Amino acid sequence: MASRSQKFHGRVDGAADRCGVTGCGEPGEFRAPVSPGDFDGPGEWRYLCLDHVRAHNSSYNYFTGMTRDEIQEAQSPIAGWERHSRVFAHLGTDPPPAWSDFSDPLDAIAERYRHGGQDERDAFAPQRFTPDERRALRTLQLREDVDRTRLRQRYSELVRRYHPDRNGGDRSHERALGAVIEAYTLLKAARGFS
Repeated sequence: MASRSQKFHGRVDGAADRCGVTGCGEPGEFRAPVSPGDFDGPGEWRYLCLDHVRAHNSSYNYFTGMTRDEIQEAQSPIAGWERHSRVFAHLGTDPPPAWSDFSDPLDAIAERYRHGGQDERDAFAPQRFTPDERRALRTLQLREDVDRTRLRQRYSELVRRYHPDRNGGDRSHERALGAVIEAYTLLKAARGFS
């Protein structure tokens, strides 16, 4: 097995009998490009001895013949990635995909986007609250992201607002008070707070 220094030296064994530089008698063991590669292949090579390949490498300049802007563009960390690609998330800049282009026999895709993408929740994700609990939240004028502390605060606010003792004995809000108490009783035992 070849040692590391022998393996990565750059020599091409048996490449050429003589160096490609006129008048040099050394063996041509190193490849040096004559022309740059392109999409049709690696370009043309010539074989040089160690001294001449060192001279070739020290005089080689990738940026030869480029303008200042071309050099700056080639040195950009994102060079080659400037192609326009379609945004998959509908952010208002690109039109949403034309679902009519797809065959959707089970209505799996179209159902989700039928309402103009208003419902961002996954239809299959488990709900935090039952339908009755969501109605109770609406009664207390709370959103589904409420925590137990905010639930208690809102309950206290509404009891004070609707209780007859706070309204000079006026019993016209008793129905609203009963709805608040019923909603809170249901919600304080809800699994969504566990």
